[in-house]
Amino acid sequence: MRIREVVVTGQRQVELQEREVDLSPGPGQVLIETEKTFISAGTELANYMARDAGVFRPGNWCAYPWRSGYGNVGIVREAGAGVKRAKVGQRVLSYGNHASFVRYDAESNLVFPVPEGLDSGVAASSRMAGVAMTSIILAEIKGAPWVVVFGLGAVGNLAAQGFALRGCRVIGVDPVPERRALAERCGLSHTAGGTADEVRARVKEITGGAMAGITVDAVGHSDVIREALAVTAPFGQHVILGSPRVPVEGNLTAAFADIHVRFLTVRGALEWCLPIYPGPTPGMSQFEKQDMIFEWLARGSLKLNPLISHRLRPEKIKDAYEGLECDKATFTGVVLDWPGG
Repeated sequence: MRIREVVVTGQRQVELQEREVDLSPGPGQVLIETEKTFISAGTELANYMARDAGVFRPGNWCAYPWRSGYGNVGIVREAGAGVKRAKVGQRVLSYGNHASFVRYDAESNLVFPVPEGLDSGVAASSRMAGVAMTSIILAEIKGAPWVVVFGLGAVGNLAAQGFALRGCRVIGVDPVPERRALAERCGLSHTAGGTADEVRARVKEITGGAMAGITVDAVGHSDVIREALAVTAPFGQHVILGSPRVPVEGNLTAAFADIHVRFLTVRGALEWCLPIYPGPTPGMSQFEKQDMIFEWLARGSLKLNPLISHRLRPEKIKDAYEGLECDKATFTGVVLDWPGG
């Protein structure tokens, strides 16, 4: 079978490559013909820009050349022996990469049927909601706390929406005015921008001096974590949703002392630590999380369409990556439209 796939070949280098490959599904595997995929502006751009040093370590999961993408919607064309979670002809969301066809392990990785009538591009973009909702699963939400989300890209915007849907009072922080405006169009009542001092003053004003019971770093930057800790109320929680990758110099003692003196809790929220399917482990699985997301979309509670700024052919992958990296006011979310869709 001849397929096309996105391959990050080096720092700031990406290609749509063609190759001949046997994708016949083995036991537990399915063959998916891709309709749409969604670009992760966090993980994918970090590896495209070589912010993760692992790209230069042979054998590492993101080492160059790296086949990117993990939000795929397509049609199951073939199924191997023992497949129970997907059927031939079914439209599914999976963690498959940016490729025209993918062979996918449907029993150990997430595969979820896409509801009838839901646009495939929106379904693919819900993959970012899956990342974002990890923060609301792990945070201890009591009553209606003030939540401050730092970073209003797709993941931060959706995290803010998720906390609001759980009854929290949410403030979104981002230096880009257009992203703040987009978050407000998605239903967020309060936003802030500017310097760290200006943000802290704005949060104090909005909360009446109470500050935030929960703060979330949806950027993946250590300086943002420090800024978030400064607006977290005593006995509050900070959730690290973005993966910190860039080295930052600073006084760790000051940050740890702040956590110690004000009795703060810091929680990691890497989605991959959640179980894929329901089982004996307590807590919500990734399957149940995706079910919740599709339910919210069906009710019209979660706003995903406004986050999709571009729908591009795979041939435009370089434009997509560069736009997401350099033009954050315009590129808020990119769906790749494959021939199968």
